[in-house]
Amino acid sequence: MARFGRSNLCRRKTEHMNRRRNRGIARIKTRKVAEAKLPTRLGRFRILGFESQGGVESAVALIIGQPQRARAPLVRIHSQCLTGDVLGSLRCDCGWQLQTALKQIAREKCGVLIYHLQEGRGIGLLNKLLAYELQDRGSDTVEANQQLGFAADARDYNICIDILKLLSIKQVRLLSNNPDKIAALERNTITVVERVPLVMKPSKMTRKYLAAKMKKMGHLLEGVA
Repeated sequence: MARFGRSNLCRRKTEHMNRRRNRGIARIKTRKVAEAKLPTRLGRFRILGFESQGGVESAVALIIGQPQRARAPLVRIHSQCLTGDVLGSLRCDCGWQLQTALKQIAREKCGVLIYHLQEGRGIGLLNKLLAYELQDRGSDTVEANQQLGFAADARDYNICIDILKLLSIKQVRLLSNNPDKIAALERNTITVVERVPLVMKPSKMTRKYLAAKMKKMGHLLEGVA
């Protein structure tokens, strides 16, 4: 099965990231482009829009309270999942994680949720749907990405790190099961003082997906067999 061709934006982003890695010391220069009030059923957030240099990548941050004044605010880096976050898919735990993280941040009245626009662990929406086809034929979530020629996880967290730095946040309590996110922050001088688990009770539909993330990607999913 051929993977879906990358868009011009994806190509520009990949070329930009490769140049950055080759130089070794360059940083993505991210700027805030918008800020507005965002009242929700969970609480009154502010929503901030950010863009990296040259418009290669964008992301938003939902903020409640004054996290820059907290010693270590609650933070969630949530990667976009149209099927789970918006359409209510039961194939994954993404929608549940998004809502649970927002509830926990709202309950504390202080924290940040960065919505990271890297669908399908960085492969894009249409490639994710191709991966779903392969999963319907028996592959797990890791095997499907690899069969399409992608890494199991192709995400890059640089814009998220830049956002935290722009918000003057140096220490976090991270809502995550993913050790790669912790490592990415720690490598870039943001201290994770606590990992706050976000583990969904597995269902018949999610058990294989969660088990693959735990066994093949090292996700910290206590209680998932």
